[in-house]
Amino acid sequence: MELTLWTYEGPPHVGAMRIASSMKDIHYVLHAPQGDTYADLLFTMIERRGQRPPVTYTTFQARDLGGDTAELVKKNIKEAVERFKPKTLLVGESCTAELIQDQPGALAKGMGFNIPIVNLELPAYSKKENWGASETFYQLTRTLLREKVSSSEKISPLKWKELGRRPKVNILGPSLLGFRCRDDVIEIQRILSEQGIDTNVVAPLGASPDDIERLIDAEINICLYPEIAEASCEWLKRNFGMEYTNTIPIGIKNTIEFINEVHNKLDLPLTNKEELEHKSKLPWYSKSVDSNYLTGKRVFIFGDGTHAIAAAKIAKEELGFEVVGLGTYSREMARQVRATAKDLNVEALITNNYLEVEDAMKKAAPELVLGTQMERHSAKRLGIPCSVISTPMHVQDVPARYSPQMGWEGANVIFDDWVHPLMMGLEEHLIDMFKHDFEFVDGHQSHLGHTATPTKDFLKSDEKKEKNSKEGIIWTESGRAELTKVPFFVRGKVKTNTERYAISRGIPEISDETLYDAKAYFSKFTY
Repeated sequence: MELTLWTYEGPPHVGAMRIASSMKDIHYVLHAPQGDTYADLLFTMIERRGQRPPVTYTTFQARDLGGDTAELVKKNIKEAVERFKPKTLLVGESCTAELIQDQPGALAKGMGFNIPIVNLELPAYSKKENWGASETFYQLTRTLLREKVSSSEKISPLKWKELGRRPKVNILGPSLLGFRCRDDVIEIQRILSEQGIDTNVVAPLGASPDDIERLIDAEINICLYPEIAEASCEWLKRNFGMEYTNTIPIGIKNTIEFINEVHNKLDLPLTNKEELEHKSKLPWYSKSVDSNYLTGKRVFIFGDGTHAIAAAKIAKEELGFEVVGLGTYSREMARQVRATAKDLNVEALITNNYLEVEDAMKKAAPELVLGTQMERHSAKRLGIPCSVISTPMHVQDVPARYSPQMGWEGANVIFDDWVHPLMMGLEEHLIDMFKHDFEFVDGHQSHLGHTATPTKDFLKSDEKKEKNSKEGIIWTESGRAELTKVPFFVRGKVKTNTERYAISRGIPEISDETLYDAKAYFSKFTY
């Protein structure tokens, strides 16, 4: 653990809170000092939930350390069970309480409650938030399904044919404080339904302990967020033979690959690729005239492993960008990110230090940054457009509207979120480039019918600038009048070349004739 101003992930007990808060009929008793209740704000402020997390804190204080803190733990556990009546109880400790070694999980199991109790041992000084969420979901799944392991047969992905019904799948991994998880689930359920596939359970988001026990009623699992669900998917495969998907449906190509992977596992006929591509506007937009100038734009990507890898693939293969940087703070997915970076001929950046990421951004000199809210702050300081693609995020990245990242609609959202900053960046660049030009600022005829500034007015306003040219060169009235006829987007180059010509010839004043002579001289060098 290290002291830092900003962090990409919280301690592992925050990950456990994400699982508890995502589910129903579950309560989490957290042995923690009074100050650790700050985590509540993540759900009420960032997620904008109307209820606080289902967490009871022991909230011990300094004076309690001289007494029996174990009794304080038992008192809070008893009160939480009596008040909230959960179907499953999670018990754990924060980083500070870990040092006291009260072992609250063991205490809870010895209190005689007739409900499943999950003892969470989350090493706060070596692990982070996503790992804590993954471990909590894994331990919860393992506890609630343990008794069915020995009695259950291996689950065949073709079981739906034997039972004469539509195939069923579980969607695993979405949780609160995940990036657009709520909308991703809706989009993936819609896609699966169109393919004749039903959803059995979505977990942990919106699930209850009863739903976890029903996981084995499905044929396969959809591992939607590997950081959270992969460990549980592996356990279900090892103990029940349940296959799970590896493709994350972010972007057009990945969504098509995802659908085909699901079809292969369930022995369904493959779908038509060309037909599927028309489900989203991104392929057409990325090939359109308006998008052509974006080809080759340099992009720097940093975020959690799942979204960073998907963003790199979309940037290179679907939008024609050049990926000049790729990294993640998710050490659990470092190997996959390194493999993707190697394919892109860049060196992967694996770090949880936002200052290292900012330095890498400076060196890469990208034209667009795709990252977390921290990269948004860094990009703002560097004057680079940025789009947030991953947690950690701010409240503005949790829109009330439907805004998924996955599936067909997710591809539309991604195109808008990535391309619009570049469009606006170009517009601001043009405004800055031509802000002093009379034709661009207030003299250019617009569709509103404003009258252009007469040339004579421009000449009068520019009289005071006669001697601001190189080495005291003066532009005469006829020279300046002729210069105004040159298109504004190349006028600066014409002016500079004409002054160079005048200086080389020892001409103190530039008239219209001098400008003509200079143009003739430089034309052989592509004026």
